Amino acid sequence: MLIIVGLITLITVSMVVLYVSSSRFPSHGLGRIALFFVAPFQEAVTDSIGFARGIWKNYFSIVATAKENVVLKEALRQEIARNSQWREIELSNIRLRKLLEFKTMIASRSIPAEVVGKDPSSWYKAVIINKGSADGIQKGLPVVVPEGIAGQVTDVSSRYSKVMLIIDRNSAVDALVQETRARGLIKGESTGQCLFKYVLRKEAVNVGDKIVASGLDGVFPKGLQIGDVTGVVRRASGIFQEVTVMPYVDFEKLEEVLVILTPPKPDFAKNP
Repeated sequence: MLIIVGLITLITVSMVVLYVSSSRFPSHGLGRIALFFVAPFQEAVTDSIGFARGIWKNYFSIVATAKENVVLKEALRQEIARNSQWREIELSNIRLRKLLEFKTMIASRSIPAEVVGKDPSSWYKAVIINKGSADGIQKGLPVVVPEGIAGQVTDVSSRYSKVMLIIDRNSAVDALVQETRARGLIKGESTGQCLFKYVLRKEAVNVGDKIVASGLDGVFPKGLQIGDVTGVVRRASGIFQEVTVMPYVDFEKLEEVLVILTPPKPDFAKNP
């Protein structure tokens, strides 16, 4: 502020000097001397004022640009969030279409459900789905996905149900090797894999063999895929082999499932 006042004062004084000198000494003498000394000063003052005016304009331009950048950044953030939501909806629709296509392949009546929670305990492998007794869900019903068997309903409330996954130690699925028909029992293991137990040593089981549900437990429909054999150990003693199986289902990415409401009964149950 003091600089501006000083500049105004200097400009006024220089103008007065020029006026007085020019009126008294029109073209020579003191008029020329005054012009010689005052003109450069006036030029410097004019340039300074122009420079200050430019800085002032640039300042407002920078402030306006900064505000515009803030607005644009917020708009970009909202657009990114909106695109992310649309992408999530698109992926969800793809999974649901795949699930519904799989549903048409199952002869039994079924209902889709969404995974809304997981058992926090490290000892149990279970998830919570958003369907319960009000939707026809009952304890013991099988739960599947297009990739294969996921688990079995163990607890039911009116709106939610708990599903024990096949990788839980308490889970058991009667199964067989699809090619050789060697039969055993799929049990869960803490490593995220399964054990194919009670398979006789004489049975042919090899790494890469596909394991499917036998349908003899009266829970899971026959032929539903479970996983691939990843390891076989035949010890010198004992009547069973040790077989490990990697499930087809990625349980860490389980989001939607299909609950089979009327699982088929095994053959021996149909003809008492």
